[in-house]
Amino acid sequence: MILLDGKKLSQKILDEVKQETTATKKKLRLAIVVVGENPVVKKFIEQKKKAADQIGAGVRIYPFDEKITTNELRKRLFEIVHEKKNTGVIIQLPLPTHINTPYILNSVTPEKDIDMLSARAIGNFAVGQSPIIPPVVGALKFLLEEYQIDYQQKSVVIVGAGNLVGKPTALWLLGKKATFTVVEERTPHPEELISKAGILITGVGKPGFIRGDMVKNGVIVIDAGTSESAGRLVGDVDFKSVSKKASYITPVPGGIGPLTVAMLFKNLVTLAKIQKS
Repeated sequence: MILLDGKKLSQKILDEVKQETTATKKKLRLAIVVVGENPVVKKFIEQKKKAADQIGAGVRIYPFDEKITTNELRKRLFEIVHEKKNTGVIIQLPLPTHINTPYILNSVTPEKDIDMLSARAIGNFAVGQSPIIPPVVGALKFLLEEYQIDYQQKSVVIVGAGNLVGKPTALWLLGKKATFTVVEERTPHPEELISKAGILITGVGKPGFIRGDMVKNGVIVIDAGTSESAGRLVGDVDFKSVSKKASYITPVPGGIGPLTVAMLFKNLVTLAKIQKS
C-alpha cells in the first residue's frame, strides 16, 4: 500500500504559486464569506490562511450571523464581489439550511469565483471555456499525474454527486473520455458498483462510509470527503480496513484537502492576472 501524500505535494504547488505571486504586480486578497459558526469550517479557514501566508496573499473574513436571510446575504455579497481589493471570493460551505445556497453561489462572478461553484463558472468549465479548473479536480489531476496513475485504463467509481467533488470530477472525466460511474443516494445496489472500482473517489461526507469489505484488492482510493467525528477531521473511508486492500490511498487529513487548498490559490493567481485593474 502506497500512501498518497497530499500535504507534501501541496507544498510543491504552493512554491510554484508563490513564484507567480511574486512576479505579478497585483496584490492578492482572498475574501472568505462565513455564515454562522461551525468548528469544521474554522479548521478549513485556518488551512486557507496558512496557505495564503506562504504565497504572500491576504485573507479577509466576512462573518455573518447564522440568521441572516438569503436576500440580505446576496446584497452584502454584491459589495464584497465588486470590492477591487478582493481578487477572489469564496462562500464557505455549508450554509444554514434556510439559505438558498445556489442563489448565493451564483452571486460570485466567474472572474472571482476561484472555487468554481457558480452556474456560470462550472458551465464555462463544462464547455472548455474556463481559464481555471475546480480545485478538487486540479487536486485529483495533480495527484494522479505525480504518482503516474493511469485513470483512463481503469474503471472509476465516484461516490457522491455533490457540487464540491462528484459533479466537477464527473465533468472532468467526461471530457477526458474516461470510463466512470457515479454512485448516489438513489443508485440501486451501490455496493456492487463500489466493489468493482479500480479507482474509487468519494466525497459524501459520511465518516467511515467505505469499509474494507466493500472494495476489491488493489483498488486506488481517493478520499475527498471530510466531516467531524469525536472532535477530529475524518474522511468517508474507514482507513484501517480499506488500507489493507488498497494499492494506493489518501489519508484524511493530509490527502486531497491540502492539495485542494493549494489549487484554490493557483486559481486565485490565474484569475488575478486577467482581472481589470
